[in-house]
Amino acid sequence: MGLRRQARELTMQTLFSMDMNSRFTQQALEEYVDCFPPDKNVLPFFLRLVGGVLDNKKRLDTIIESHSSNWKIHRMACVDRNVLRVAIFELVFCGDIPCKVSINEGIDIGKKYGSPESGAFINGILDSVNIAINKGSLETFPEPPNLKITEAMAGRMECAQGDFLI
Repeated sequence: MGLRRQARELTMQTLFSMDMNSRFTQQALEEYVDCFPPDKNVLPFFLRLVGGVLDNKKRLDTIIESHSSNWKIHRMACVDRNVLRVAIFELVFCGDIPCKVSINEGIDIGKKYGSPESGAFINGILDSVNIAINKGSLETFPEPPNLKITEAMAGRMECAQGDFLI
């Protein structure tokens, strides 16, 4: 499995844990990383994704709801909504990642961790978002936001604070 796939799966798992505990905070992220430390090669992309989703969660949830027929975000399966958050973050904020890659990765991760219907559900929403982006009706941002690692988290990961600015 490639490093980016590992980072995407770890991001979904981290967001799933935060979602189940209703704690989308830096502290929750630090606690998760303490329990399940990412491989150092996965860490930069993982932090880019999880930080970006946390910083833009409200916007991502609005996009998801506007592209899903009759589904409120809180009614979706936890795996599905967190896979969608990651994939849509990539589509909207990561201009360096081809849309097809983000869509395929989202579908594959949804199939692996979700229900038998997850792949088709995720595919439908991501396809709708991609069409909106291509039509220009959904704004994209070429550069994702930066996530600074707290000193405590950086120390636990045995790196100097600031080494992993994304």
